[in-house]
Amino acid sequence: MSKLVPPDAHWRDSARTARFFMVDSRAAFPLLLFILHWRLWTFCLAAFCITIFAALERYGFTVPVFKRALISWLGGPRKMSAPWWK
Repeated sequence: MSKLVPPDAHWRDSARTARFFMVDSRAAFPLLLFILHWRLWTFCLAAFCITIFAALERYGFTVPVFKRALISWLGGPRKMSAPWWK
């Protein structure tokens, strides 16, 4: 076995979310933007994104699951079977 792969690694570990230290990898783009464009507003954007992703993770959501839950909540309890224009 290769020294790069730990002996206790399993193929199911490939489904885990990538992380940059303790930060979710989805927050990497604003963090990269801050590193490349060193301004206060990019720092605030990166800190805001990291906070949002940490809050989502705290409540057990991933970004796709939260997006589906938000769309379902915005859609309301009444779902039409036919479009309103027909």
